[in-house]
Amino acid sequence: MQLAQINIAKMLAPIESELMADFVAQLDEVNELADAAEGFVWRMLGNGTDDATGLRPFPDDLMYIVNMSVWKNADTLFQFVYHNPRHREVMMQRKKWFENMERMHLVLWYVEDGHIPTLDEAKSRIEHYWEHGESDVAFTFKYLKK
Repeated sequence: MQLAQINIAKMLAPIESELMADFVAQLDEVNELADAAEGFVWRMLGNGTDDATGLRPFPDDLMYIVNMSVWKNADTLFQFVYHNPRHREVMMQRKKWFENMERMHLVLWYVEDGHIPTLDEAKSRIEHYWEHGESDVAFTFKYLKK
């Protein structure tokens, strides 16, 4: 089994705005780091782009962006998200670009080796989490530590 993740964020301004320019300028570099990270398997791309910022699967189409990827296991994803210095640096700036989410914004689930989750599948996982909380269907890193 491999680990899939969806991470959503609500932007403070449209992606093309001056406010989001610094975030957008760092996307390629951070995505390249993820692609080269140990345990990385796959990440969702947009329509003709090298990131998924143009996809709008949630209400408020102008403001929500999504990131989805698959990793060899939870340890490799955790290592990249929380211990890659460059990724952490960008994460530390997120309040400049994104609202504080009232609901969980990062949800994990297991997929069969080689399975590439769809955006609808990921959306259903995060919505399941919002309705039911931690379970084998959708969970966070905290759930894995139990």
